[in-house]
Amino acid sequence: MRAVTVPQPGDAHVLTITEVPEPVAGDREVLIRVAAAGVNGADLSQRRGYYPSPAGAAPWPGLEVSGEIVSVGSSVTEWSEGDRVCALLPGGGYAEFVTVDSGLVLPVPAGVDLVEAAGLPEVAATVWSNVFMLAELQRGETLLVHGGSSGIGSMAIQLGAAFGAQVIATAGSAEKTAFSRGLGAAIAVDYRDQDFVEIVRDATDGHGADVVLDIVGGDYIARDLEALAAGGRIMSIASRRGEATIDIGLLMRKRARLWGTTLRARPLAERVAIIASVREHVWPLLEAGRVHPVIDSVFPLADAAQAHLRMESSVHLGKILLQAR
Repeated sequence: MRAVTVPQPGDAHVLTITEVPEPVAGDREVLIRVAAAGVNGADLSQRRGYYPSPAGAAPWPGLEVSGEIVSVGSSVTEWSEGDRVCALLPGGGYAEFVTVDSGLVLPVPAGVDLVEAAGLPEVAATVWSNVFMLAELQRGETLLVHGGSSGIGSMAIQLGAAFGAQVIATAGSAEKTAFSRGLGAAIAVDYRDQDFVEIVRDATDGHGADVVLDIVGGDYIARDLEALAAGGRIMSIASRRGEATIDIGLLMRKRARLWGTTLRARPLAERVAIIASVREHVWPLLEAGRVHPVIDSVFPLADAAQAHLRMESSVHLGKILLQAR
């Protein structure tokens, strides 16, 4: 089968279509013929040599796919050959076939296109586990989302609004702030010429944001803390701007929590529990049309380098996908 491999770390052009052996489903696994794979920031880090696949996973990128099950392991009872599914992966999604633990598989939601479903598992699991399972965002609270036009941001805005939170999103252009408002953000802040700390304070009558979903890191963390309400929760899930320095005294005075999390590195049992919770709470919203996948563009598998270049340009609105066939 064809897969997009990384012969050596480097820029987008190191991505190479390679013939590799087709995987075989293990006892608790399913084999999926891939329709499409989602492109995520973690894939770019892996390509640069900073975020290798965990032990036992395929060494090439790809954290989510959609497709059709072609075989199941001997202990799998919940899935059958021919099922249309999407799945969260520890790696290897940039390929024509993948195997994955059956507990990390989700049905393609009714009304969602099979290819577009590839853009759901990673963002849904990331947002749900951080904002709702850990930070326990409540109806009526304020959620601050950085990178509102990204794949993660577009899902966070939709879910926050669907569960009754006031969502404030940051983005880097007038087009992106309008895009964020169209997804349900009550307020969208252009970080190029607006101070999100001041705007959050004004919008909440000085209360601050109850939950912050931060995909930026670095100096944003200190500013998140300034914008945070007493008892607030900062979920730090990426660090694009390097190390962070914060005022521990302010963290204490606000009785706040700063959580750093990843998804791929969690034990399998935790990821399976997250997927089960996503299926219970997020999938009904997708099937009701209250939440939808937000797709920027779809590239052929052979054009993975162009897909990475588009993500690196930061011009995209929503998810970028690779179509395998």
